[in-house]
Amino acid sequence: MLDPHREPSIDSLPDVLPDQVLPDQDMPAHASATTRVMAGPRAEKTVALALQGGGAHGAFTWGVLDALIEDGRLGFEAITGASAGAMNAVVMVDGWLEDGPEGARRALERFRREVSLDGDLWPAQRRAFNGLFEFWANNPVAEFWGRVLKTSPYATNPLNYNPLRKVLAAQVNFERLREAETAAVFVSATNVWTGKLAVFEREALNVDHLMASACLPTVFQAVEIDGVPYWDGGYLGNPPLYPLYRGAETRDIVLVQINPVERRETPRTPQEIQDRLNEITFNANLMRELRAIDFVDHLIAEGVLGRGAYKSQYVHRIDGTGALDDYQASSRLDARWRVFERLRDKGRGAAQAWLAENYDQIGHTCTLDLEATYR
Repeated sequence: MLDPHREPSIDSLPDVLPDQVLPDQDMPAHASATTRVMAGPRAEKTVALALQGGGAHGAFTWGVLDALIEDGRLGFEAITGASAGAMNAVVMVDGWLEDGPEGARRALERFRREVSLDGDLWPAQRRAFNGLFEFWANNPVAEFWGRVLKTSPYATNPLNYNPLRKVLAAQVNFERLREAETAAVFVSATNVWTGKLAVFEREALNVDHLMASACLPTVFQAVEIDGVPYWDGGYLGNPPLYPLYRGAETRDIVLVQINPVERRETPRTPQEIQDRLNEITFNANLMRELRAIDFVDHLIAEGVLGRGAYKSQYVHRIDGTGALDDYQASSRLDARWRVFERLRDKGRGAAQAWLAENYDQIGHTCTLDLEATYR
């Protein structure tokens, strides 16, 4: 597990800079066997992926990954993810280990079919998903008991049943994943006791780490790992970017962002207010990390930090702006297959448009205006 204290901080930046920014290195134009990159035969450039969490909206990220793999020009050296982003990352890497790029694409689709409410689930599993997800969406009985019990999963879900665990345990070969010489994977979770970010690396991953990364505390009991309770990683790192500074040689980070940064309307109803609070909360630490990257880049450009010792990060973003505008945060619990398909198609379209506009800039410059993003 990575040290959670290594997250960049503007206030203490001079103390952490040497540990956060890797020495400048020339990157190969093609995927190199020495860097454990997942790459198909057409790969020309290497990137790291940062996959944001967002429940059912993670199907948008599935579409993005599907399009990037299909295009084939990018190799993936490292992936960081929270919640649904972490699940997409692990499922993709495991599928790649089984049968290359096409295996990764099939694995991502199979996972979404398995977790859909009206996909290929066997009846008992479907009932469980309906109970855990649809029960909490616009259900007056659930709302009443949620108020009475303060939405505690220790009362409403005393057996702590989470059908995602069974799906992941059945599909992902965690032993193979831990032992493979392949791309680095970083999964984030929130340490309940300390309130600090925990990042787990691929070499140690099992199904518990994914359950911890996706543990919404109002729906599921905290997931204990080595006696320590964890909640959803999105609260403190959605996704965390800092593991990529030390865990990847490439300076290019492709962020797949599914939680809107801006909404040009004022929420007024209790649900609208809660939805917007959730979006802001799950973007807060990402904005902080983007600000830190921009700050360091300015220090390098101004000569305060020598280019021979430090490198700029090239940040790129594929997001759901426009495509996800009509999807409120509460719809993250909508796990119907037709919803997954629509989100997948929107993700594919966003990735294809991004590649057409930005591919040539990868390896040369940052295509995301960082200052405009966090200000």
